[in-house]
Amino acid sequence: MRENMKKTMLFSTVLLGSLIAGLAQAQGGGGIQQHLAALKNIMTASQQDLRTYQWVETTTVSVNGEQKSYKEESCYYGADGSIQKLPIASSAPPPKKRGFRGMIQSSEQSSMTDTMKQAVALVKSYVPPNTFKLDQAKQSGNVSFDIIQPGQVVRLNFKNYNLPGDVLSITVNIQTNRILELNVSTYLGSPSTPVTMVAQMGTLMDGSTYTARTELSLPSSNLEVDVTNTGYRKM
Repeated sequence: MRENMKKTMLFSTVLLGSLIAGLAQAQGGGGIQQHLAALKNIMTASQQDLRTYQWVETTTVSVNGEQKSYKEESCYYGADGSIQKLPIASSAPPPKKRGFRGMIQSSEQSSMTDTMKQAVALVKSYVPPNTFKLDQAKQSGNVSFDIIQPGQVVRLNFKNYNLPGDVLSITVNIQTNRILELNVSTYLGSPSTPVTMVAQMGTLMDGSTYTARTELSLPSSNLEVDVTNTGYRKM
């Protein structure tokens, strides 16, 4: 799932500390713009790190808490910068029913697949964060932060990032310069169809940050998609 979800971001303590100080002092100050520009450079540089790796992606789809499918794929970046995937294993499709029940089953499976694709496509518009939209959020005064652990962990919130009323949040450990988590709170079509995503980040031996696990939830359809990335090794 989600080639863009594999891309990585890295913050420096100085950058994040300056950004927080700027946000605390004034929204829209020139200093914040400079810090966001530095953030763009860091994001661009760090996104190159994972291009030398190969890894295994496991995707599990559940409905009403029951696993419906899973697949494992070997992933790596191609010469054009897009993620290439080679199948490793997958669950067998459910046995087809005959007659009218079979038609209902096929229709339900098609509807679930379409909904999942729409939800995944929506989340791709948030991860990795778009630097232009980060700028827009700053200019509109829609950036705030929460102190999770004083002097250690903070969460930056970008409101109205992609849709009115949505929120993209980035949790960072400023002691280790690591992104710990990405959170997306948005909706599919209307606010009555919420979509949430939590991405937990990991760190490789060379310091590269990667998306270790992504959990996407669509409560209106009782649909959950869980993606884990493991087995990273240099190509």
